[in-house]
Amino acid sequence: MNPLKPVNRPRFRHASPGAPGANSPARRHVLRAALASACVLPIGRAARATTRTVRVLTAYPDEVLSAFEAGFERAHPGLHVQWIWRMPHDALPYLSEPGQHGVDVYWSASPRTYAALANRGALRRLTIDDAGLPERIGATLLADPAGYFRATEIAGYGWAYDAAALGKLGLAVPRDWPDLAAPGWAGRIALPIPARVGFAPVMVDLPLQAWGWERGWALWSEIAGNARLLDRGATFITDEVGEGRAALGLTIDFFAASAVARGAGIAFGYPQHNGVNPGSIAITAGATDVAAAEAFVRYVLSADGQALLTTPTIRKLPVRPAAYAAQPAAGFNPFAAAAAGGLDYDNDAGRPRLGLIAALFQQWLVLDHAELTALWRRVHDAEAAGRDVTAARAALSAVPLPADAARDPALQRAFEQIEGGAAGGPAAVADGWRNAARVSRSQAAAALEAAGA
Repeated sequence: MNPLKPVNRPRFRHASPGAPGANSPARRHVLRAALASACVLPIGRAARATTRTVRVLTAYPDEVLSAFEAGFERAHPGLHVQWIWRMPHDALPYLSEPGQHGVDVYWSASPRTYAALANRGALRRLTIDDAGLPERIGATLLADPAGYFRATEIAGYGWAYDAAALGKLGLAVPRDWPDLAAPGWAGRIALPIPARVGFAPVMVDLPLQAWGWERGWALWSEIAGNARLLDRGATFITDEVGEGRAALGLTIDFFAASAVARGAGIAFGYPQHNGVNPGSIAITAGATDVAAAEAFVRYVLSADGQALLTTPTIRKLPVRPAAYAAQPAAGFNPFAAAAAGGLDYDNDAGRPRLGLIAALFQQWLVLDHAELTALWRRVHDAEAAGRDVTAARAALSAVPLPADAARDPALQRAFEQIEGGAAGGPAAVADGWRNAARVSRSQAAAALEAAGA
């Protein structure tokens, strides 16, 4: 395969309606090439000779790429954008190879990939004008301190929900993460598996930073006991909610907004303790046309480019605060939320331990999940009956990895994982966590038996 040709990327379920591939950038490139080859006028040859191409590696869906391709080429008639599609865990090795496959720009939502690429010397420092672009939102940096990449959009965490279903179940829309531990949510929550779904490790880390390691993990144990787990490649969280298999699903706002744009009868709520996941842009160290690459970066971050993010078919959150002035007052403004103290999650502090968190979640709360769910149901039933099952609750809430051990940089590096990539780490350590979880569940079962529950 020629790495400079647009790849045949998988079609997304949130693509625009119509014939498959009817409006995809790849199909438009084919049509454009066919028209160019049919044109024999000298002016056509001259136009093609003066057109320069900027090659952009991305994982964004077709509705985003279609809009930005059209807008960029309209703003820069002499430049043409060519998309190369790679998921984040594939992008890191791809851009680490000699020559970087001719890629000029990397544009995707993968903070860990950008940090790794910068550490490997695979990126070029940006030299664009950043007037009107803040350095951070809440506790999250939007610009790399060393200048190698900058956020272009942000996504907030929370839950998609079916308001009608909640009404029938007598459940209120949650205000914060602890609300999801209530017994009424048992079996009603769709939860993505953090080791398998790229955005989920940060989502797990939100309560860990907000309430601390032990209390945060105790909360996740109980939420997991109320949830059905979804793997990568399964249906979207928003489909689970929209099609009635779950009353609520944990996800990011972009996926919910995309589902709403397709007609799904769902809503989205943000927790009081929250953070954002930035999608960023960078110029590769091996860019063949730096000026063209800089033009693309400037366009994405410009007022016009940021306005595209708010269109009904995209519905992403811009990083330029001025873009929110034209939005409905009832819409979510992350900068207003940050000013109110609602976006205190520190991405830089959390990033080194995300792989560790995903692996621990897997061993403790995903494997043997059916047993965990049954025990939490017994605890809730016993508490409703007035029985004292404090010991059982404590056993189910005990995280197998102490906070001090979790701060070990060597252990964090051993479990390092790029968004969506294969989970790693020493098997002996992971097995130890699972064995400790088994012991805790046995203790919880014995305590429940002793309490007559």
